[in-house]
Amino acid sequence: MLIETNRLLLRSFQVADLERFVAYRSDPDIARYQGWEAPFPVDVARQFIDEMMRQPPAVPGTWYQLAMERRADGLLLGDCAIHFRDDQPRQAEIGFTLARDAQGHGYATEAVLGVLAYLFEALDYHRVAANCDAENARSAHLLERVGMRREAHFVESYWAKGRWTSEYHYAILQREWSDRPAGAHRA
Repeated sequence: MLIETNRLLLRSFQVADLERFVAYRSDPDIARYQGWEAPFPVDVARQFIDEMMRQPPAVPGTWYQLAMERRADGLLLGDCAIHFRDDQPRQAEIGFTLARDAQGHGYATEAVLGVLAYLFEALDYHRVAANCDAENARSAHLLERVGMRREAHFVESYWAKGRWTSEYHYAILQREWSDRPAGAHRA
């Protein structure tokens, strides 16, 4: 699977991604709103990359992680995840992680727009959802910026890292994606 945007390649993980992958996943600020702890173990990262290299993309019931590479210099900036649901065909859930040194340049927005375009335009998906920690204002803003609608605010609904956290749930329908104004963000 390969998704190309103006500045990014969203591609399968490679063995060469290991060091950078471990580095950004070991950053406590990056791990704060994610399901892993920092530091991120090298053996877990190696196993994850090996799994992603062997797993075919778009298999119903699986999460598929794409490496986010900057086209200009090949630097791994982060990753995007797609959950290809098996209980509801033509629906997916997405997620994203971006290294701290890559934040603030629009890369995550560009990557999410690229993933949405792929799901809606290439795969003809009906609905794409995402969720984020309610305290993660930057992620919530990004999801709204790309046209996703906040559908729910679940208060203290998720036990993570020793405390109850609240979540925002977002979604966008294919028709909403298609009907966006001409000036709306594009990948």
